[in-house]
Amino acid sequence: MHNLASLIRRTLILALTLSIAAWAQSVPAELFNGLKWRLIGPFRGGRAVAVAGIPGNPTTFYFGAVNGGIWQTTDGGVVWKPIFDPQQVASIGAIAVAPSDPRVIYVGTGESDIRSTLSSGDGVYRSVDAGQTWTHLGLPESRQISRIVVDPRDANVVYLAALGNAYVPNTERGVYKSTNGGKSWTKVLDQGPDIGASDLAMATDSPNILFATMWRARRPTWSTYAPIEGPGSGLYRSMDGGQTWSRLTAGGLPEGDWGRCAVAVSSPGQRVYVLIDAKKGGGLYRSDDGGDTWSLLNSDKRITNRSWYFGNLTLDPQNLDVLYIPNTALYRSEDGGKTVSVVRGAPGGDDYHQIWIDPKDSSRLALATDQGTTISVDRGQSWSSWYNQPTAQLYHVITDDKFPYAVYGNQQDSGALAVPSRTARGKITAQDWFSASGSESGYVAPDPNNPNILYVTGTTGEVARFDLRTSFSQDVTPWPAPIGTPRSRTASIELPGPQCCCFPPLTRKPSTLERSS
Repeated sequence: MHNLASLIRRTLILALTLSIAAWAQSVPAELFNGLKWRLIGPFRGGRAVAVAGIPGNPTTFYFGAVNGGIWQTTDGGVVWKPIFDPQQVASIGAIAVAPSDPRVIYVGTGESDIRSTLSSGDGVYRSVDAGQTWTHLGLPESRQISRIVVDPRDANVVYLAALGNAYVPNTERGVYKSTNGGKSWTKVLDQGPDIGASDLAMATDSPNILFATMWRARRPTWSTYAPIEGPGSGLYRSMDGGQTWSRLTAGGLPEGDWGRCAVAVSSPGQRVYVLIDAKKGGGLYRSDDGGDTWSLLNSDKRITNRSWYFGNLTLDPQNLDVLYIPNTALYRSEDGGKTVSVVRGAPGGDDYHQIWIDPKDSSRLALATDQGTTISVDRGQSWSSWYNQPTAQLYHVITDDKFPYAVYGNQQDSGALAVPSRTARGKITAQDWFSASGSESGYVAPDPNNPNILYVTGTTGEVARFDLRTSFSQDVTPWPAPIGTPRSRTASIELPGPQCCCFPPLTRKPSTLERSS
């Protein structure tokens, strides 16, 4: 009897499988022709590392999202619109508007902050009509482009810093120059297939003076956080428009191997700042003689924290003692680098990547962060909204079984959230979103028997049970806990708000009443 029952069961399963397959083959393809993608949100910004504006123009700015293409505002950040969607790549690492002709925009694809999860590009693009149309300019294997600078006298003279393939050696690393608007490129600084260019700065009043930083870093498959760095990183200077370069090693600069560095130079070319990541002697250095001699002004660990993820300095063109340093907060020095203060912290960015300063009015700022791009017209006292640019990076996606159903995802540096697929008002707004825990990465799994209960995983494998009705989060991580999670098995309450991928979940110990429940 047992064998007969088993045979019947297998026969039924086989018959059901064949019937499903037959039905699938018989469904006419035209039934799916009407399906179209529609945007349901979230309408809040995600990570951006490239931003630019037009000198003297208080309303027009551009930013490049690491996974969302290029966006433009013509009203000072009130409304952003995408202008790069027809292209085949969406990861943007660098943007430069030609000072002599603001209709000319150069874009380098592929982010240069080489995280454990990153997107690569396919080279360089240019627009000559303020972003309405684009032309691909080559260098497809540059993969991750760090910076682009344009000669202020001639929109056709442009320099590019290519970091290169994050995973393997490749020859398209280094600094490139074009004198014909990108139709052809000449590599002017080459340190081999393992060392790429991480930053590039030009003295705009003396555009033949250039500074570049080179960085040896690799992102092997087993590297889960910081990339693997090696020898060869350094600071270079050219005095002849990139024809020749000299490596700067003496005059007060630290000895030994460096990591990723950032550089900024004044318009005359005499005041130079470099932020150096080094095991010994790292910090913010300044030169007042064009790079011949240097002084260590600031070794504050806050400004060299995770340099592989933060690689920018921006000098106020109207005041050489004012310097902006993006990191986990946006820092500003007003005494030539000796001290720094926080301009903006979290919430509002959590990780800050690049700031652009209008050279004709330094109160106008454009800031690219992990939480979108915002504009300030009062030197950082207030900022425009980041809830108007749907560029969020979402780790995984899932739906529940409700009707209308909700779509869940974990947004990088902004926490998990849910968006309804539709509402009774005929539109989906920010009022319809709701929190799905503070975890910025991992997975969300709605309970099929109770859609108010979510199981959410964190960055290092921890698991929480999240109740949408109460916002109560309970640690249910299986024991033994994954590496990086607390060893205590006591339940905890997860406080609202996003978690950064670099810090443990923000928790407090449960009260006696909570423990008893």
